[in-house]
Amino acid sequence: MSVTQAAPAGTPSRSAVRSASRHVEGNGRAGHRATLIVQGADATGIVAGVATVLSRHGANIVALDQYSDDPQGGAFFQRTVFDLPGLRAALPALRADLDRELVEGRQLAYTLRDVSVPKRAAIFASKSDHCLLDLLWRHRQGQLPIRVPMVVSNHPDVAEEVRNFGIPFFHVPSAGPDKFAAEAEHLRLLKGNVDFVVLARYMQILSAGFIEKVGVPIINIHHSFLPAFIGAGPYAKAKERGVKLVGATAHYVTEDLDEGPIIEQDVVRVTHADTAGDLARRGADVERAVLSRAVLWHAEDRVIRNGNHTIVFG
Repeated sequence: MSVTQAAPAGTPSRSAVRSASRHVEGNGRAGHRATLIVQGADATGIVAGVATVLSRHGANIVALDQYSDDPQGGAFFQRTVFDLPGLRAALPALRADLDRELVEGRQLAYTLRDVSVPKRAAIFASKSDHCLLDLLWRHRQGQLPIRVPMVVSNHPDVAEEVRNFGIPFFHVPSAGPDKFAAEAEHLRLLKGNVDFVVLARYMQILSAGFIEKVGVPIINIHHSFLPAFIGAGPYAKAKERGVKLVGATAHYVTEDLDEGPIIEQDVVRVTHADTAGDLARRGADVERAVLSRAVLWHAEDRVIRNGNHTIVFG
């Protein structure tokens, strides 16, 4: 299998009912801000317990969102953002205290992350570049709090554009039904180097073995016609059917194709006068917006998976 790398040339709306754009959540004073995600069985006193632990360590809570799907024995979810001077030095003692309060005392699960260390996102793409270039532009503008250690594609078409952003580009061909060699190379590239993967219109089906071995979340984007207009030329098929809405869905990838937990969706209205090309253009606009929001929210720890659905804190 041949793998080529293009070396970097330099340094590297929500829907109608939500704001059309979002700002990256501020990091407070450098190295002082963290997010704490808590989930598990609901019970009295969880919010108070978390606040007590953070207060005991001198932390200042700057944002808190919580949700219970049933106050009588349902599932509980909480996202807390706090500032704590000397955060890195304080993390071991804080984790030990949270273990006692949440894990041992309440059998809850939690994750604690220093947000001054951005999540690393590998981006996979094919020939369509609209989602890829949108993510790279937003990243360069500081709108996405991530690092992009690599872009991987089964075609070399986007190599020059990626190089202009100063991002390493890897061409990994993936032809035919047997994707074993390509996926083995993907795993080699990704191992230890990324915190999540974004499929920016990567037109290849990932095997169950790859999804299991990669060990990090994978976010995908696709048009919202599924399963009505599957296969090639979905917008032409949608035009023939006379659709009045086009849209996009961003979701986590699971072994069940395009059925993973949904992160974000959006739609725009179209009319009988729109051509198939118009539908494709407007659909691409929605895909860019939906995928960028999904990546932002995942990077900011706003998305909590619960079975096959998600809780997304605004």
